[in-house]
Amino acid sequence: MTAGASRDDELDRTLAAVGPRLRRLRRERETTLAELSASTGISVSTLSRLESGQRRATLELLLPLARAYRVPLDELVDAPPTGDPRVHGKPIRLGGMTVVPLSHRPGGIQTFKHIIAAGPRLDAPDPRSHEGYEWLFVLSGRLRIVLAGNDLVLSVGEAAEFDTRVPHWFGGADENAVEFLSIFGPQGQRLHLRARPRGAGRSAPDAS
Repeated sequence: MTAGASRDDELDRTLAAVGPRLRRLRRERETTLAELSASTGISVSTLSRLESGQRRATLELLLPLARAYRVPLDELVDAPPTGDPRVHGKPIRLGGMTVVPLSHRPGGIQTFKHIIAAGPRLDAPDPRSHEGYEWLFVLSGRLRIVLAGNDLVLSVGEAAEFDTRVPHWFGGADENAVEFLSIFGPQGQRLHLRARPRGAGRSAPDAS
């Protein structure tokens, strides 16, 4: 068996375990599918198929569920630990993307590092929507974003922010690897930037 096939098998096993884990969480919280649908914006049919294993888990589905259950994202997929827990979270592999949680505050603003492996881009964009607001910043490579009919490419150092209720999708713009940061918050929580005005902290010029 090749290394690639082994990784694919591991991914399939990881994703297959997500459904039963989600069902157990929901039953432990004594929550119905209808109540969960109302709090996440995910349809009852999608939630049911996700729990039964008929629907493949994606980041767009897992993020609002982790927030609703108030658990770290990596807990939903039982991700393996890394060697340095002081710096890194538990990496989550979803298809050709690896997601590393950089914060562990369930229910609030969450930060992730995304790594898209190099290789041919075979999957067609499949925009999804969910409750929340997201900010992206590209660290390396070129990131393609499909957002409400707009097809954009972000390069290193460029950022984007958007309401995640708008259908969106992102992936590699070419065959090179891509790394980017994302900050995700519940609806209504946006990224606020604060900067010192130019010249602040310096004495004003003498006007005499």
